[in-house]
Amino acid sequence: MSSWSAKNPYMSKVTECYVLNGEGSRKETRHIVFDLGDSGLDYKVGDALGVLAENPQNTVDLLIETAGWDADHMVTTHNGERTLSEALKKDFEIHRLNKKFVNSLTNKVTSTGMRITVKLIERYRESVAGQGAGWMSSDSSLGDEILPSIPGDDPVGRVEHLTTDADAMEDYIWSRDYIDVMNDFDVSYTPEEFLEFADKLKPRLYSIASSHDVHPGFVELTVGIVRYSHHGRDRGGLCTVYMADEVEINKTDVGVFMSPTKSFILPEDKETDIIMVGPGTGIAPFRAFMEQRVHDGGSGKNWLFFGDQSEKTEYYYKESIEDWLDEGHLYRFTTAWSRDQEEKIYVQHRLKEHGAEVWEWFERGAYFYICGDKQYMAKDVHRALIEIAMEHGGMSEDDACLLYTSGRCRRRLRCRSRWSPYH
Repeated sequence: MSSWSAKNPYMSKVTECYVLNGEGSRKETRHIVFDLGDSGLDYKVGDALGVLAENPQNTVDLLIETAGWDADHMVTTHNGERTLSEALKKDFEIHRLNKKFVNSLTNKVTSTGMRITVKLIERYRESVAGQGAGWMSSDSSLGDEILPSIPGDDPVGRVEHLTTDADAMEDYIWSRDYIDVMNDFDVSYTPEEFLEFADKLKPRLYSIASSHDVHPGFVELTVGIVRYSHHGRDRGGLCTVYMADEVEINKTDVGVFMSPTKSFILPEDKETDIIMVGPGTGIAPFRAFMEQRVHDGGSGKNWLFFGDQSEKTEYYYKESIEDWLDEGHLYRFTTAWSRDQEEKIYVQHRLKEHGAEVWEWFERGAYFYICGDKQYMAKDVHRALIEIAMEHGGMSEDDACLLYTSGRCRRRLRCRSRWSPYH
C-alpha cells in the first residue's frame, strides 16, 4: 500500500493540460494528465485524485498590501516557521472568507456615529376604477418590526446584521474574500491574528477520468475551470485556476495522492449492465469506467447519459465515444444539449423519455451511477427515477424511494458553486 497521502503527497508533474471545449464555448473544461513516475501509486476506476493547490501570488500580494503587513515577517504555522508570504500562499485558504473571521469583526469595528432614520413620509392610494381619492399621511417613523431588517451604513450595525442573520452571512461570504472584508470595514489585524482565524489550505478531490490498466503510470482528470469577476476583481476556483494557469507543463511540482472509493465501483460481474448519468465534468469517472469495461471484456451493456450546453462546444471525448459506439462497447449514448433548442433539455428529461427501457434494465439487475451537481441535477435525476419506477414498475412512491437507495444505485455528488447553477 502506498504511503503517499494528503500530509505526505507525491510531487508529480503535469504532462498535458488542454481545453476540451469547442470554439465559442462559454465554459473552460480541461483534460489534465499527471505523471505518477516512480511513486508506486495505483488506482482503480471510481477513485479520486487529491491535488494540493497554492494560492495565486497576486492574491497573496494584494492581501498583504491591503492589510499593511510585511511579506517577510516570520510566522509559525502548522507547517513550521516561514515567511508570511509563503504561509499565505501554501498553508491557508485565502481565496474565500469564512464565518469565523466575519464574527471576529464584532471586536474590531467601531461605530461611526452614523444612524439612518427611515420615515414614512407619503402614502397614496387610488381605486381600481381610478375614481378614489388620494390621501397623504403625516410624517411617522416606521415601526420597530420593520427596522431590524435594515442594516444601515453604520459598521457596527452591518456586522450585527451579518452575525445574526444566517442568510445574510451566507450571501456575504460566498461573494467575498479577506481583501474585500478589510476594505468593506477598514479593520486591522496582525498577521498572527489573521492566521488564527484563517482555515488551513485543504486538498481538492477530483474524479479520475482514466483506467490505470489503459494508462499505466499516469492519472487523468476532467476539470471545469472556475472563473468569474466580482466586486471589481477577477476571481476563480482555487485549485482549478492553479492547475490551468500556474502549473507549468513538465516543470511545476504538484502534490497529489489517491483517495480510494468504497462504493463508487464497477460491478464484480462483468456481465452486469450499467447505466451512467454524468452531465458536464460528471463524465470523468464514466470515461474511466468505459476504458476499464473495454479492457476487461465481458458482455455487460453500457448506457451513458451525457449533457451540457451545446453539442458543438461541449461534446467532451467525442472521438472516444464514437469509437466505443462503433465497436459495440457503448450500447447507447443519450445526450441532452440544454441550449441547442428553445426549450432547455437536461439528463433527467432524457431519463424519463426512455423510462420504459431504463426500468427494464433495472429489472434485469443493472447498476445505476450518477456523478455531478448535488444541489440541482442530482435531485432532479432522483425524482425522475422515482417517477419511472412508479409509472413503469407500478411501485408506490415510498417503495420507489427505497429502490433507489439500494446497493445498485451509486452516486458521486459535489456541491456546485452558486456562481453557475444549471447550464
